[in-house]
Amino acid sequence: MEQQSWQLENPILGLGVVIASFILFYIISWFSNRASKSVEDLYVAGGGVGPVKNGLAMASTYMSLATFLGVTGLILNLKAPFVFIWIQMILAIPLITIIYGTCLRRMGAYSPAHFVKERYGKSAAVIVAIWMILISIMYALGQMIGIAKTFEMLFGIPYMTGLFVGGLLITGYVTIGGMRGATNNAAVQMVIIALMFIVPLGAIMKAMGSTGWYFPPLLYTDMVPSMLQAVPDFFDYQFGVKWYFAIIPALTLGSLGLPHLAMRIYTASSLKSARQAMVWFALILGLVFSATYTMGFAGVFFNSTNGNIISAADADKLTIILNLVYNPEWVTALVIAGAISAGISTLSGNLLAIGALLSQDIITTLMPNITTKTKIRIGYIAIALGGIVSILLAIKPPSFLVVSILWAFGLAAVTNAPIILMGVWWKSANKYGAIASVVISGLLYIVVSPFVFPSIVVSGHALTDSLGLSGAMLCVPVAFIILVVVSMITNKMPSLQTKLTTKQDHKLIERIHGWSDVNPARYNSLVGAMIVLVVSTLTIIWAISPWHF
Repeated sequence: MEQQSWQLENPILGLGVVIASFILFYIISWFSNRASKSVEDLYVAGGGVGPVKNGLAMASTYMSLATFLGVTGLILNLKAPFVFIWIQMILAIPLITIIYGTCLRRMGAYSPAHFVKERYGKSAAVIVAIWMILISIMYALGQMIGIAKTFEMLFGIPYMTGLFVGGLLITGYVTIGGMRGATNNAAVQMVIIALMFIVPLGAIMKAMGSTGWYFPPLLYTDMVPSMLQAVPDFFDYQFGVKWYFAIIPALTLGSLGLPHLAMRIYTASSLKSARQAMVWFALILGLVFSATYTMGFAGVFFNSTNGNIISAADADKLTIILNLVYNPEWVTALVIAGAISAGISTLSGNLLAIGALLSQDIITTLMPNITTKTKIRIGYIAIALGGIVSILLAIKPPSFLVVSILWAFGLAAVTNAPIILMGVWWKSANKYGAIASVVISGLLYIVVSPFVFPSIVVSGHALTDSLGLSGAMLCVPVAFIILVVVSMITNKMPSLQTKLTTKQDHKLIERIHGWSDVNPARYNSLVGAMIVLVVSTLTIIWAISPWHF
């Protein structure tokens, strides 16, 4: 069958919708950030964002362009097992809030790296900030590539033109708006994303004969009998237990380590507001993520009943293709606007994280005496610089889009999550253990990934390696073991006692948990540390054993 181009017949219509969206986002940014006069205003919107707006912004920041493009393509290939990936990823914000978000919020941190500086010292903070910048750039790179490819494949605009025009426009509005502008825009973008994904999906399901078309996130189930006739193995668990377990260290812990997600907790007006925002986040994200799975379900059904019209090369376009087939062009134009909104929202979070990491966690750490005005100026420059670097890296992009984002999750899980979690809940964790853990496990994750050294992988299975599952399953427990063992050894070395800030660390941990007194035994369990070592060791043994699918 001849491959189709799958482009809008009238690209001016789609471009008009996208241009109108950008104008709206710039207006919101300009009016939102006019009152920003401090670093706190720039990065956490003054810490005064209400729960509904913050919940919408959290969901929008987490959504990414991949929700519209790459994810549905993965569902087309993975079928039902992909829902397990979605479940792990949606747990992110509630876990961030419960496990360490409220603790860091009490501390008044701008980012996870800020906590690392207070807990482990300046050297550890700079190292962690560099890793976090790499993670954020990887994440932002995926969005830049996706937006440029969207312009290219749907409007016929050359990739380079779409990259520079779209990238600079996004970088401009994020730089102008700061966190206030990004939050207000993200809330608006989440509404656009939800409406432009779910409503057209209902029309697609109705055209396919579904009686549950009026609520796509759940009521696609009336199509299940027909799906089982067309694709009998759709709901089969085609992978072994190890594959599903590997999602936890790679994606769940990876989400805990993403700086642009954690920053959303710090924008809340109070701890109560942060917890309420988590509920709104889970609700709206659950609706759209469920609808995303339904879109993939519909795509598999469409392909199976129409002769595999959507080729493997076009899998990323599944959402757009179904809209082109079943809906009018003006509806598809709105869907494209929703897709680009998703990419913009996530990219804005990444750029703000890069700005905070570069200006607050590296430059300000190395030069603590600079003025507030200079800090703010450096912040704006850092945000713009992050966008420009992402654009330049996307000129000759890697051959993977969604995979690069998922791989960034794994890197966050390896370098950030262990030292933050243990730093919050175990007093004996120290700077030597943290630095050794971050450096060694991070480099190991890069070595075993298929993108840097293709001949060195953990399992040799293309799917688990490319998604970062096998690498994270090995390297995350390695990170925990290094942190615990090195901390325990160095805590006993007399020559290092004067270089450790044990008393200050204990006071910090007690304070961020809400205690007014200091109890040396509290959050300092040797049994807990031993359990972490045993579980991590067993996980490593399982990770390096043969993978069975």
